[in-house]
Amino acid sequence: MPDEWQTDATQQSHFSVAATNIDGKAWVKNTDRSQVMRLDLATGKYENLGSFRDPANNRPIGIYGIYADQQNNIYILEFPFGGIGKIDAKTGKLAFYPTPTPNARARRGRVDSQNRLWFAEYGANGVGMFDPDTQTITEWKKPLAWEAPYDVLADHNGEVWEVNTFSDRVGRLDPKSGEWTNYLLPRSSNIRRVFVDDRKSPVTVWIGNNLGAAAIKVEPLD
Repeated sequence: MPDEWQTDATQQSHFSVAATNIDGKAWVKNTDRSQVMRLDLATGKYENLGSFRDPANNRPIGIYGIYADQQNNIYILEFPFGGIGKIDAKTGKLAFYPTPTPNARARRGRVDSQNRLWFAEYGANGVGMFDPDTQTITEWKKPLAWEAPYDVLADHNGEVWEVNTFSDRVGRLDPKSGEWTNYLLPRSSNIRRVFVDDRKSPVTVWIGNNLGAAAIKVEPLD
């Protein structure tokens, strides 16, 4: 980053390169004032789009995760309260969508093959999905209380995998039926990220245990 942009609080904590093939740009979040930046991979130059506010109440948006869609527009996940922002890559303008559950505290997630954003609702004990075609958010709550979902990822079968910090379980959601299957882990855990190997069916799920210094592989039987 240019020296003149850096402060004692500068921290590039999240980035997204999922659609750099569209325009050669990578998205970067600077924790300092929740700034959104864009890096030109060819020139190495940054563009600072600045901080954003909720258009409904002018409240500053505190960003946690950022994720590019298939057109390299960027989603920002609002953590202090709850909502999804979408920044148009061509205009730099923001559209903001509050979560159905107030204070859902959107955290991590990913964009699926249908260009929908799946994300964890840390404060609402659920999983959310933003559909850009309908511009609506749908929620699925976890069956156990206080699991605090942290990350979400959809697999090639259309099912969704959720990990969390408190329940020592990995959640598997069938969005069509709304049914959850929970996989109890062998020991106490604190899970922050989920990765799915889609190369075979059933899929294989990989997670890291912050409390056990271990990598865990989950292999469903169906």
